[in-house]
Amino acid sequence: MRFNLFHLMPWDSFPERDDVWPVNNSDFEPKKGHELYQTYIDTLIYGEECGWDAIGCNEHHFSPYGLMNNCNLIGSILAHRTERVKITMFGNLVPLLNPIRVAEEYAMLDVISGGRLMTGFMRGIPHEYIAYNLPPDESRARLNEATQLIKKAWTEPAPFGWEGEHYQFRAVSIWPRPYQQPHPPIMMSGSNENSARYAARNGAMLGMVFIPNLEKGRQIIEAYIDEARKCGWEPGPQHILCGFHTCIAETDEKAQEALGSAVKYFTKTLLGVQRNAQQIVLQKTKYYRSQSNSDFFLHRLAHARERTIEDAVHDGTILCGKPETVVKQIKRIASELGCGWINTNIKIGNLPNDMVTRGMELFRDYVAPEVRDLQKSPETAPPDLGPVREPEPELAQKIAVAGE
Repeated sequence: MRFNLFHLMPWDSFPERDDVWPVNNSDFEPKKGHELYQTYIDTLIYGEECGWDAIGCNEHHFSPYGLMNNCNLIGSILAHRTERVKITMFGNLVPLLNPIRVAEEYAMLDVISGGRLMTGFMRGIPHEYIAYNLPPDESRARLNEATQLIKKAWTEPAPFGWEGEHYQFRAVSIWPRPYQQPHPPIMMSGSNENSARYAARNGAMLGMVFIPNLEKGRQIIEAYIDEARKCGWEPGPQHILCGFHTCIAETDEKAQEALGSAVKYFTKTLLGVQRNAQQIVLQKTKYYRSQSNSDFFLHRLAHARERTIEDAVHDGTILCGKPETVVKQIKRIASELGCGWINTNIKIGNLPNDMVTRGMELFRDYVAPEVRDLQKSPETAPPDLGPVREPEPELAQKIAVAGE
């Protein structure tokens, strides 16, 4: 079993109020922001000392939810100040960006780190398309084309041209090329069966977060494995990453009390303004005019807001408690999901930073030694399958579920 230390880098003192999107940035204090970046970067780097296999963050925009509008900037610091851990950029919101720039920056990080990069090709939360003035309805097509373009930029040894639906380049020949050959591992989100099948068709790792329960998580993984087999390859535990809010303390009561307060801030304050933006997307885009798709997404938002810590513990969708309790929770996850990677998000909302650090030390001393051998599998990346095999048109219309 391998563990990724993940950090959203939230603004952890936003006032509790009903706010509209985009969020008024007058509440940002540059001096405090400087201190938070220092703390958050040091926390991730401390993850190497505390036994994590990988460390990293992702990209978000126009919100106190996360302060990384370019996670690759953080990744370059992590690569320079660590020696062993993998650097997980999970990841760039590829449809919003210039894919050649993504290919170049990821290649730089891979070379700087000596081949330790793991890349995320993400679609992003729907409101971020409003921030970058791009139609959410094009997100899947843009991600598909950009993925093929980035792979070609990484692997083609001679200049080439590209004339696609969304991207056109007269000549492409990136310097540097990636350290890992043919290219670094790619992970794609799988919040539902359709997106999991899309990841499998791309030969990508599957990453899941915010699953409602372990049964649903298993259904998504089964869809991923089924589609991969249809494409001629066999995923192992090392190709499946499942993410969980994580809080480890000296007692179950202390962990649940602290995480309960932090999750309240996370869901009511940090996610609150995003829900306002999501309503705009639901009303304005073609995909969400479908009642079934709109209902699915609204239910997911409501579920995240209403579920208690006790419910989440029962459902197996968080890691929370004293070390012995967390060991049992990880063993349950490994048994029911068969994943080889667990993504631990340990700075939830406004959880105190000293409690985050203490939890990391408890993980190092008491949790990791008990769960390392749960899943034994080779250190291999998924195969490079070349251009993605697109689904039939009627299935393609159902595939682009948001929130990945």
